[in-house]
Amino acid sequence: MNNPEFSVIESNGIKMRVAEAGSGPAVLLVHGWPESWYSWRHQIQGLADSGYRVIAPDMRGYGGTDSPASPSEYRVDTLVEDLVGLLDVMGEKQAALVGHDWGSMVVWNAALLYPARFTGVMGMSVPYGGVGGEAPTAGWRKAMGDQFFYILYHNEEGGIAEKEYDRDPRAFLSMLYASPDTPRHPPLITDTRRSAGGWIGRIGQPITRPDWLTSEDLDYYVAEFTRSGFRGGINYYRNFDANWQLMKDKDPVISIPSAFLSGADDQVIQGANEESLRALMDPVMSDLREITLLPKMGHWVQQEDPVGTNQGIIRFLKGLD
Repeated sequence: MNNPEFSVIESNGIKMRVAEAGSGPAVLLVHGWPESWYSWRHQIQGLADSGYRVIAPDMRGYGGTDSPASPSEYRVDTLVEDLVGLLDVMGEKQAALVGHDWGSMVVWNAALLYPARFTGVMGMSVPYGGVGGEAPTAGWRKAMGDQFFYILYHNEEGGIAEKEYDRDPRAFLSMLYASPDTPRHPPLITDTRRSAGGWIGRIGQPITRPDWLTSEDLDYYVAEFTRSGFRGGINYYRNFDANWQLMKDKDPVISIPSAFLSGADDQVIQGANEESLRALMDPVMSDLREITLLPKMGHWVQQEDPVGTNQGIIRFLKGLD
């Protein structure tokens, strides 16, 4: 990858670090948790070479972008306004949106709240199915009982989750950054109840790094989270109910051109195929153009299969021209 250009801009009351490359129609790449602009390292140059101005910020709470202390500063409308303000500063009236993981949830809501500012939206890994009938955490508590569930863990008082992850960023990130077929050591915690402990010991550490993650890649991520900590990203999870309250009475239909891309083996989609994903998304998307599932790929799809991911993104973008 040719090194992108970096700048620090002010948007929506915070300073944001932005990686940028290329010229042409603007494409805004929105990363997920726990990631950074670096998650798009394979897409930035590929999209720039295809004739696009690629803008990849560190989102609020990550990397070189400000990390406000209060969880209320991470509600989804605030995150969307960060992106709209970023476009204003960059002199772009419109942009296409591509988001991964938590970034998908942000871009789906950006398309709902500011449809005139975005030419199209592609979510990756996390599909959009509208707004549920009850506050999300209530449903998860009913379903999980005393079992460990990382989203509820992130919502416990006292910052327990970030304290665990901050103690050993390398162990935590190594645990997460793996492919479905990555060999692992046995987990240290086998009791599924929350009372048995936190998260790091529940998933065995990889025996080897996946091919898509070099030692330099891991070092970069570890350095970023050692510096910034995990609190900012976890604060996104503390707003599920607030986001639901914000969006539950709004029209749930995304009106702009839309697409979805995922690894076929991503645990988030739980084995869903194109037919079942379309059944979920068609009712709340008036222009769902395509669903792409990359075979044998897991959650970190843009890093696991950069060629297939770039092809899917570019195909969608070309349809917007």
